Amino acid sequence: MGTRYINPYTDFGFKNLFGTEKNKGLLLDLLRELIRDRGRITDLQYKPTEHLGLSEFDRKSVFDISCETDRKEKLIVEMQRSPQKYFKDRSV
Repeated sequence: MGTRYINPYTDFGFKNLFGTEKNKGLLLDLLRELIRDRGRITDLQYKPTEHLGLSEFDRKSVFDISCETDRKEKLIVEMQRSPQKYFKDRSV
């Protein structure tokens, strides 16, 4: 039987490689390298992926992981493989 790999660029692969408490250290190391110039991540939390606004006028947001840096910046982590025409609008 051939070797099997998990593609980390898919939602399934990303969540299997980085989306569990046992692999939290792997994700922390990766994210710390990616945002090295913005501060060091001090906290990483796996939260429910869908967040509804506080009122009917608020936007709904969907993300996988939230982080906080030593500069008290709040960050969200979302893996997107395919182009998203309105990603910036959705993420604000």
